[in-house]
Amino acid sequence: MPDSLKVALKNSSDSDQVFAYITGIALQHGGQRCILKVDGGLYFPQNPPAIGSPLTEDCAIPLGPPGNTVTVTIPQMAGGRIWFSRDAKLTFLLNPGPALVEPSVLNPSDPNADVDFGFCEFTLNNEQLYANISYVDFVPRLPIGISLEQAGGGVQNVAGMAPDGVDRLAAALREQARKDGRPWDKLVVERSGGKVLRILNATHGNAVGASFDGYYEPYVDEVWKQKPVLRINTQAAPGVVPAEFTSGSEITIGGEKFGRPSTADILGCNSGPFTTGPSPTRNAIIPRLAAAFVRTALLSAAEHPSLPNTFYKRDPTNHYARLVHEHNSDGKGYAFAYDDVQPDGGDDQSGKVNAGDPALFTVTVGGNQVR
Repeated sequence: MPDSLKVALKNSSDSDQVFAYITGIALQHGGQRCILKVDGGLYFPQNPPAIGSPLTEDCAIPLGPPGNTVTVTIPQMAGGRIWFSRDAKLTFLLNPGPALVEPSVLNPSDPNADVDFGFCEFTLNNEQLYANISYVDFVPRLPIGISLEQAGGGVQNVAGMAPDGVDRLAAALREQARKDGRPWDKLVVERSGGKVLRILNATHGNAVGASFDGYYEPYVDEVWKQKPVLRINTQAAPGVVPAEFTSGSEITIGGEKFGRPSTADILGCNSGPFTTGPSPTRNAIIPRLAAAFVRTALLSAAEHPSLPNTFYKRDPTNHYARLVHEHNSDGKGYAFAYDDVQPDGGDDQSGKVNAGDPALFTVTVGGNQVR
């Protein structure tokens, strides 16, 4: 595994004002938070004098005109993100610690609230490069696609959305809101003038007055009412474990007890019965059980993870996740926390690339590559 990796940043947008920022934790520098500089060096933020202090260096990487590619080299990094913005630079701030304050789509007072930006995620360590396009928080107007070339000759691609993908997704969510009366339309964040800027995940609906309280409860009731035969393939040492509905409010899977999840538990995948803990068996069950609830697949198959043809076929379901997949050019994208859950040998849904022999990682921004 190399100590560093070449990353090609390609501007396929319609703008000559596109900027990239690469942030993460530098594994070869004691785990310090860092930002890649334009000259290829690393900027390590120091403890600032006050909350909300500016960075002491401009780390924006200009991508140049449409069609241009800028190649940089990244060191081994954990929790990495490659950020892109169009027509304006991003503002990163520092809090005492030091702590890097990243752009937020949930805080209306954030200096980046009206900026067209997005990001992909990656980790480069001794074992592999792992990267994905993420819609766990929001879908940006600015589409991102990724490609990984391996030293052994393999190539992995995740196309992302077309340039008008966010507009088509917004129209589909508005249509869904008309159908079921739920606030899918409120997830669409517009600039003044009505142009769609981004679309928030339903998990963050409360930030824009889109409450989904009580949404999944009828489905949960139906699961407990029907008490279907269920098996969870942990895809780990415990193997396939059976499920038994032991009461009106509890299910036992592989000796672990799980209560009924709420809508918030299902959308977030990290609370209530989906809270991880010290049990490896429970921690292996949780992603597969949570994904089956999000995808409303528990009444459509006996063993989980199930095949994609069982996903999002019943109402209520996660129409944000359903439509995100429908509007990505290859159907791939991380639409919720456990969207990488798939059956053994099944098609990946999550929009990830990974390999132990990465040679070149290409990130294309703008969406014109998938027309």
